[in-house]
This record gives sequence, C-alpha cells and structure tokens, in this order.
Amino acid sequence: MVDGKVTGAIGAGFLVLLGIEDADTDDDLQWLAQKISGLRVFGDENGLMNKALADVDGNILLISQFTLFAQTKKGNRPSFIRAAKPEKAVPLYEKMMGALEALIGKKIATGIFGADMKISLLNDGPVTIIMDTRDKDNH
Repeated sequence: MVDGKVTGAIGAGFLVLLGIEDADTDDDLQWLAQKISGLRVFGDENGLMNKALADVDGNILLISQFTLFAQTKKGNRPSFIRAAKPEKAVPLYEKMMGALEALIGKKIATGIFGADMKISLLNDGPVTIIMDTRDKDNH
C-alpha cells in the first residue's frame, strides 16, 4: 500500500523482497528469476514441499527492498552502502519484473520503487528463503 492505495496484491504465491547491490548484473537477475520461478516449496497431496509456482497457479508480488543490504557491524545505525543507487537499481528491478513475467507466463504484481510502502503478508508455513546471487554454488 502506498499513500493508502493498494499498488499490488496477490493470493497464493511469492512475496519477493528484492535487494539490488552495485555488484549485481543481468546474469545475476536471470539466475535469480530462474530459481524463484522453479522453486518447489508448495505442498503436494502428501504435504511435502514438492510443487512449484506454476503447479499451484501462483503469482508473484515483487518489492524492491534496499534495506536487505543493511550493514550493522558498527554502531547502532545501519549502513546501506552496498545497496545500488536508483540509477542502477531501477533498470535492474524492471529487468527482473520482465524476466519473472516471461518465466511464469503472466503479469506480476509490484510495489512502487522507492516509495514508502506498507506491506502485509500472510505467510503460509511459514516458509521464508534467502537467496544470494553471490552464493550461487550453495543454492
């Protein structure tokens, strides 16, 4: 919600909080989009996490979230020095939107880049997964 208006909403699916840093590339986004779209975390008939987004006709809500790069080692005020500046982050965010839409075959919901957003989540499971393109070998 931005200024009291819903800008993006989904039912079943993924809320993707996307942090973009200076080191990120188009290749990183493609890798991440592939992982997100193919991730099998939805329950099957046996209650096992065995179904992907397409299997449950799920959707994606994509939110840009620079605060994922908060560095808190020194002091009590976080530093966001690793987060990409808007001139780099906006085009990569838009490319991620396109990549996810192409992979899942439908439009995704989004927030508004840089806006003060109020985000509600009903986490079913809960399942929360962190993916870092710097650590591709462990995913």
